[in-house]
Amino acid sequence: MRSRYAAFVLKLPDYLRATWHESSRPETLSLEDSPDWTSLQILDTNQSGDRGSVLFRAVYRLGKGWGFLEENSDFVREQGRWYYLRGDTSEGQLKPGRNEPCPCGSGRKHKACCL
Repeated sequence: MRSRYAAFVLKLPDYLRATWHESSRPETLSLEDSPDWTSLQILDTNQSGDRGSVLFRAVYRLGKGWGFLEENSDFVREQGRWYYLRGDTSEGQLKPGRNEPCPCGSGRKHKACCL
């Protein structure tokens, strides 16, 4: 999951397609309109044999604000490699408080960083 997030950040569609299971892999994948991703938070994981799921939240810049994508992703392991199958997603606007950590990942308070 983390490597797929990094591929979105670095805009590497070939890697994403290679880690996508052939049963659900898109013919083509363009990341030209992909947002500027800033952080990834793994909220939950589950594995049973060769099946697994990851619930995550990815934060991105949204104009002068912040947005987030939450997804519960399903994975399958074949011949020792994990492949993405599908995910249930939801999106929203993130509204960090002035004294909360900045969503950019700097570790600084939001009011002293990207506010």
